[in-house]
Amino acid sequence: MYIGLDLGTSGLKAILIDADQKVVAEANAALTNERPRDGWSEQDPQSWLDACEAVLAALGAQADLSGVAGIGLSGQMHGATLLDDADKVLRPCILWNDTRSHAEAATLDADPKFREITGNIVFPGFTAPKLLWVKNNEPEIFKKTSKVLLPKDYLRLYLTGDYVGDMSDSAGTAWFDTGKRDWSDTLLAATDMDRSFMPRLVEGSEVSGQLRSELASKWGIPASCVVAGGGGDNAASAIGVGVVKAGQAFVSLGTSGVLFAANDGYHPDAETAVHTFCHALPETWHQMGVILAATDALNWYGRFVGQEAAQLTSALGAVEAPGKTQFLPYLGGERTPLNDAGIRGAFTGLEHVTDTAAGTRAVLEGVSFAIKDCAQALAATGTKIERLLAVGGGSRSQYWCEAIATALGVPVDLPVAGDFGGAFGAARLGMMAATGGGTEIASAPEIKTTIAPNTALTSAFEDGFVRFKAAQTAIKTLR
Repeated sequence: MYIGLDLGTSGLKAILIDADQKVVAEANAALTNERPRDGWSEQDPQSWLDACEAVLAALGAQADLSGVAGIGLSGQMHGATLLDDADKVLRPCILWNDTRSHAEAATLDADPKFREITGNIVFPGFTAPKLLWVKNNEPEIFKKTSKVLLPKDYLRLYLTGDYVGDMSDSAGTAWFDTGKRDWSDTLLAATDMDRSFMPRLVEGSEVSGQLRSELASKWGIPASCVVAGGGGDNAASAIGVGVVKAGQAFVSLGTSGVLFAANDGYHPDAETAVHTFCHALPETWHQMGVILAATDALNWYGRFVGQEAAQLTSALGAVEAPGKTQFLPYLGGERTPLNDAGIRGAFTGLEHVTDTAAGTRAVLEGVSFAIKDCAQALAATGTKIERLLAVGGGSRSQYWCEAIATALGVPVDLPVAGDFGGAFGAARLGMMAATGGGTEIASAPEIKTTIAPNTALTSAFEDGFVRFKAAQTAIKTLR
């Protein structure tokens, strides 16, 4: 059997699968993050270890763990976990959605070496600008820092006793040579650091170490159990849904929205604000268009009108042509393709006849058009998407999936019920590490239904996207 651990922002999920990849047991432990100041977002790394203890105990209560041969890890990306030379945590982890280092990010991004070597814009959420912020604002902590680990890699340190990172997660630090799949000495030096601060690297499907004997004994797991390199959350999710080869792609409608495409080569274009990272498998890369509010936008609107998101979407009938009312989903800035932390959302075209249903359709269309924005950014790099697999809570809305299919002009596949997220992908990576297996383990899920573009509405959605882009241009200067 194989365990996948997915360390998210709001919780740690554990999943146990057997040799046939059937789910045997699963467990969750909630996490909280603190916002001590405006724009800050932090988490106590000890809470990750406590959550790990809780979910392993829960798995052990549901199943015999004596057959576990491998553990895989998935994690929230970009977080800065700072350790001293005795592995003591020096301060709360600065998370991916923390924007305090926007000035430092701009400074680093102004140095052309960063985009040239990483293939990406230096976003405020990335790790390197956070360390520059610590150096500038907490110099005593910076002086004591001996190691910088991403969240899942701190959890790995607890599990194996070793400092190890994988390529997909490390590519989001802004210290990584994404084409060479290695740390960049040049970029580390630009933040007064060197390789000694970094963990050693393995591919996501490779063995990173063995489970510590005391933990193996405590949890009833064989001492021979290996821990895989694992991956960043989206790369691990791609392993879970079988998006591992060029031409395969998925759209994730979670709190944020992700358009993810696998690539068999390295094709960066930082100007598009597309993320170009290593995949969790050797000699494979991926690109992501990221929007910051997907179901988050629908949940916000639901609070606004006093209804749950599912209630709002279930009240809609067949997909309609976009109306005059539009929504721009920039509730907290935007990444792809705008790279604008200051832009904010808007409703436009409100009129007397605008009702709750019209507002709901506008929100779903607005997110769909933002995803089309991402698709066009990916296309500018040469990445073509011919069909999409839809995952995440928002994919339960037939209306939303048809709007996306029609806006992008591609069929959208919906898998049968099941968990194909980061924890499942991490378990698959654990299986690869333990067995020496490869992409054949990351098979595509069984498809429940395919939603084709509504060709009768293609022209109307194209017109709606033109108006969306015009509104986007109009609100860029409003602060």
